[in-house]
Amino acid sequence: MRKLTHALILAGVVGLPGMMVVHSADAADAAASPHTFTGNVSLVSDYRFRGISQTYKQPAVQGGFDYSHASGLYLGTWASNVSGNQYANGAGMEWDFYGGYKWEAAKDLNLDVGLLYYYYPGAHYNNAQQTKYNNTELYFGGSYKWFSAKYSYTLSDFFGTNKDTYGGACQDARTGDATDCFSADPGNSKGSGYLDLNANFEVADKTTLGLHVGHQSVHGYSKLNYNDYKISLSKDYGWATLGAAVVGTDATKGWYTASEAGNAANYKKVGEPTLVLSIGKTF
Repeated sequence: MRKLTHALILAGVVGLPGMMVVHSADAADAAASPHTFTGNVSLVSDYRFRGISQTYKQPAVQGGFDYSHASGLYLGTWASNVSGNQYANGAGMEWDFYGGYKWEAAKDLNLDVGLLYYYYPGAHYNNAQQTKYNNTELYFGGSYKWFSAKYSYTLSDFFGTNKDTYGGACQDARTGDATDCFSADPGNSKGSGYLDLNANFEVADKTTLGLHVGHQSVHGYSKLNYNDYKISLSKDYGWATLGAAVVGTDATKGWYTASEAGNAANYKKVGEPTLVLSIGKTF
């Protein structure tokens, strides 16, 4: 979540004469280090994951840390708030852990394979089994110049989708066909997949135009399949990167409707198109 404060405070550090002396040999050793650590923070007007709002169309504060080695190995973690209307009984948080290996297969062609675990502390469905939303995916990706592609394969049930959570379920009558239902025992959803295609172009100095299309398929639950898209524009100002994106899906039926906890009369279509604004910093 192929992501920590509502007010982003940026501070610069200026070295003063006499405060610290760095010898050239030390600087060279530091430059040659095979280890790289980076961090990121961002504030977004709506956290959209594969086109679907995870925050009930409300803002999110997000951040993460990454480690990479010159060999191509990397590890990272990332977190965001999510809505209790969609991830019930928990801490209102998504916490991701991932690791993998990147390498250059040919000039300008880079490949990537890794494992990603989505963790929702304490959260579970309101069913007798208290099925968790946690999810594990194996992914394969590649990039060539301005184009990148990635395929994610679910090793677990897809965010808790199984016979205990969707058996006999029907579309929300307020936004879909209430007669469109699953069987009583539709099975598990292991082997679900997401195809992620992206193109990024520098259209001006430190300004990037991003184009994205994706397709989510849910194994054994084809009624939940959908496509998503995003058109984004971002500019790096140094102190922060500002962005705006039009995000949408065709997941507008009753399968993708969320209601307020304890007040089913209030609901939202969480797959509807929207404009997402963002401010972020990598350090």
